[in-house]
Amino acid sequence: MFFVEVVLPLSLTKTLTYRVSEAEFYFIKKGMRVAVPIKSKIYTALVLDVHENAPTLYEAKEIHQILDEKPIATETQIKHWLWIANYYMCGIGDVYRGAFPSGLLLESETIISYKIDAIVNQNELTDEEFLIYEALQQQSSLKVQEIILILNKKNIFPILQKLMDKDIIVLEEEIKENYKPKLIRYVKLHSKYESDSGLNELLEVLKNANKQKEIVLAYFQITASEKKPITVKKLVEASNSTSAVVKALIEKEIFEEYYLQHDRVAFEGRASEKKLLLSAAQETAFAEIKNIFLEKEVCLLHGVTSSGKTEIYIKLIEEYLKTGRQVLYLLPEIALTTQLVSRLRLHFGDKVAVFHSKYSNNERVEVWKQTLENSDKAQIVIGARSALFLPFNDLGLLIVDEEHEQTFKQTDPAPRYHARDSAIVLANLHSAKVLLGSATPSIETYFNTQIEKFGLVTITERYNNVRMPEVLLVDLKDKHFRKRMTGHFSDLLIEEIAEALSLGEQVILFQNRRGYSPIIECLTCGHVPHCQQCDVSLTFHKHKNQLRCHYCGYSIAKPTHCHSCSSIDLTTKGFGTEQIEQELVSLFPKAKTGRMDQDTTRGKFGFEKIIDTFKNREIDILVGTQMLAKGLDFDNVSLVGIMNADNMLHHPDFRAFERSFQMMTQVAGRAGRSEKQGKVVIQTYNPNHNTIQQVTNNNYLGMYKEQLYDRQIYKYPPYFRIIKLTLKHRDFDKLKEGSMWMYKVLSQNLNMPVLGPEEPAINRIRNEYIRTILIKIPQNLPLAGTKKTIQKMLNSFEAVPQYRTIKLAVNVDFY
Repeated sequence: MFFVEVVLPLSLTKTLTYRVSEAEFYFIKKGMRVAVPIKSKIYTALVLDVHENAPTLYEAKEIHQILDEKPIATETQIKHWLWIANYYMCGIGDVYRGAFPSGLLLESETIISYKIDAIVNQNELTDEEFLIYEALQQQSSLKVQEIILILNKKNIFPILQKLMDKDIIVLEEEIKENYKPKLIRYVKLHSKYESDSGLNELLEVLKNANKQKEIVLAYFQITASEKKPITVKKLVEASNSTSAVVKALIEKEIFEEYYLQHDRVAFEGRASEKKLLLSAAQETAFAEIKNIFLEKEVCLLHGVTSSGKTEIYIKLIEEYLKTGRQVLYLLPEIALTTQLVSRLRLHFGDKVAVFHSKYSNNERVEVWKQTLENSDKAQIVIGARSALFLPFNDLGLLIVDEEHEQTFKQTDPAPRYHARDSAIVLANLHSAKVLLGSATPSIETYFNTQIEKFGLVTITERYNNVRMPEVLLVDLKDKHFRKRMTGHFSDLLIEEIAEALSLGEQVILFQNRRGYSPIIECLTCGHVPHCQQCDVSLTFHKHKNQLRCHYCGYSIAKPTHCHSCSSIDLTTKGFGTEQIEQELVSLFPKAKTGRMDQDTTRGKFGFEKIIDTFKNREIDILVGTQMLAKGLDFDNVSLVGIMNADNMLHHPDFRAFERSFQMMTQVAGRAGRSEKQGKVVIQTYNPNHNTIQQVTNNNYLGMYKEQLYDRQIYKYPPYFRIIKLTLKHRDFDKLKEGSMWMYKVLSQNLNMPVLGPEEPAINRIRNEYIRTILIKIPQNLPLAGTKKTIQKMLNSFEAVPQYRTIKLAVNVDFY
């Protein structure tokens, strides 16, 4: 008896065992995909092991088919997944599903076909059954989707079930391969026209067909100048014609068409020959990093904004490429990859591959295969957090840029991993080095450098000795009192914007809320429209004239009168990016404004369009949310305005001050990145707040020490590890009872602080009520043992029948 141990792309914590034949047993290797049946469906599973031990609890089924000739995942990769599943307390299936591009995960599509020797009495069939029977007479098999269209109703399974009972149809599960290589259509001249006499004959044939003649002449012009094959697209563009004319020429057998396979993500252009010159400060930092790497695995590069960290990364990458090892460059935000890819491609040409979720399935499959084969095209991989899961052969260096960013943490669905921490483990498995870079490192990382777990290299000056921006604070209380506000703009901010625009410089305005305003209120009775499914007020979006929920997407048209008392006195409270943009139009009618938030960057190239138009100076003032705060580099921005610094400070979160400091410092760092010193205007109701003062003086250490002191008193990381349990259910009372049961069991069995069950600030989303429980694990207790204990209690919670319907999510290191 021979068996394989496989993992399925389902939320299962355990692997499953399937039976294979002896020949298959010797052919299958770890990391290959096999199609396996489970509950009458077929899934793509990944082989983790081959062995000869039969499972004791169930009868092993046979596998369906082997999908790969050679492994498609590496052993190191699988080790890393197991670590993620174990550390972040989720199923290995979740990690597998999150890691693989869905183009490589085949799904079964149910096929319905007519049973060959069926005896059918047509009078016994209902109308709907007869329609299916009739359709199957015309074609041999139908898909579920097609039957839904034939009957024009969604629920067709009962009808299919009856036909199966009458023994008329059979269901087959058929696997479909999603990934198709990209083929491009080329044309060449038919061989009979290649001689000189052939050409005369050709012109004779075409003497009356002018359009076709133009295309043929264009073809000759291109072949004369380039010796490359010619695509149909290029030919049509060169001759200002249409593909229909080309088709006519192919039918006349003047042209022949053929197809070549292409990579979807191809880089056009050559690497520049220019050498990178580092400044003195960068040279020193570069040398220090190399020294630290001799002793330590991880090093933090703490350089102020615009100190030229990217150049140092590029220098390091050059060194590692010489040794032939791969480099992974992680970024927190897709918007950043677009800017960086062009910079890296100038240096490394087509050795750079990009991997993130705005790429299509097929493109991601290609990058996956290139990384696995260690091809030249994927020597350097740039990507957002998911690039961590690629099948690297020999990883030498990992760079995590802007390591403090919260977007490195995956929140939903599982695996809820943190890309920075997982990257350090991955580097360990490959015995590679990790460089973390940030102008405002997270407190945990900085703490690790202070206890000498990580190395630390600091750059305190900007590149080319550009001065740090000058920070001006505006007291909004005072300005409102003196009536010096126009809308949400203080007189000082308006003056500064006008000055920047008159000098032809660009301005960035930061407001961490999208939409027009977060609340619409009735002045008569005070009613505020709320989402029906979530416990939040609806945000008003003016350009669509609708109210929308930012949690579940529910939307209604903007009301003309109050839903509660029918009064027509409605007013908006608070403001978002849309309102700022509209006020700018009336304040500066000549300036061109742009907006960058989730509403304007949908689609694959959404980011690129906005960043390019801003970089090409087609936009004078860019209003945006936190997407703007992340390492983007614009050389013509001289002024940054933070519209309201307070709504970040008053978040109900233990990291609110640290996050606000990082966010404001990062936004401020977008100003004055070339010769001239930039300015930052921060509008706040609270100018004497410690955090705002620390931003003004660029005092990272002051913020670090103050926060560390608070964290020690209140038992927060880095002194305590936190695991957060989130329970959700539609029934309020059942949830309350279940979360209380969970809390009691945890607090009785763990000798550490367990807090809860708490109603979060937003306690209902998509009609599900929410409760959270926090478990704080002190540094001196073993983490793995504590997690095992917690897992046991979670398992017993699921075993209680009345709580089985409560959804429970575990989030380790949720911050």
